[in-house]
Amino acid sequence: MNEQRATMAETRKQSGDKQQKPCRVCDSFKSWRRHEAKAHHGAPAAAAAAMTTAAAAASSSTTLVEDECPADSQTLGRATWTFLHTMAAYYPERADAQQQATMKTLLTSFSQFYPCGRCAAHLREEMAEHPPAVATRTELSQWMCRTHNAVNTMLGKAQFDCSRVDERWRDGPSDGRCSWAQDVE
Repeated sequence: MNEQRATMAETRKQSGDKQQKPCRVCDSFKSWRRHEAKAHHGAPAAAAAAMTTAAAAASSSTTLVEDECPADSQTLGRATWTFLHTMAAYYPERADAQQQATMKTLLTSFSQFYPCGRCAAHLREEMAEHPPAVATRTELSQWMCRTHNAVNTMLGKAQFDCSRVDERWRDGPSDGRCSWAQDVE
C-alpha cells in the first residue's frame, strides 16, 4: 500500500500535477480525510476535535446525497470507465477512416484533459505503448478492456474477463435481468 502511494505521488509529480495535497478527482474521500487529519495533527485540541467530529460525521452520515457532491477519484473512475466501455460497445462494427480518426482524437484529447493528473499520465503511457485499436467495435472494446485491466493491475484490483465485454457493456446477461422489457411490465 505504501509502495502504491509512493508510485501515485511520483506519477502526480511527473504528470505536472503541482498539488501536494489530495484533490477530490485524484484521491478517494478516505485519502483526503487521512491527509486532513495529518495536516491538523499539531493543531490546537479544539480544532483537532472538530476535525475528528466532522470526519466521523462525514464517514457515517447517510444523509449526505452523493449525487450532490463533486466526484472523488473512485466515483469519477467508475463513471469514466462506464462511459468509455459503453462508447466502445456502440462503436461502428467497421469504422470508416473518419470515424477511426475521430475516435483516436477523442482518446488522445481525453488523456490530456482528464481531471486526475496521474490517471491521465498513465493513460497516455498506455496509449503510447499500446495504441488504441479503432478499426472495429470488437477491437476497440477489447483494447478498452485491456487498458482498464492495466489500471486494475496497478490498483491491485481483479482483472475483468475481456471475453465478456459485450455481455457487460452492450447486451447484458443472458438471463435477461437487464432487459428493458422487464422495466415495461
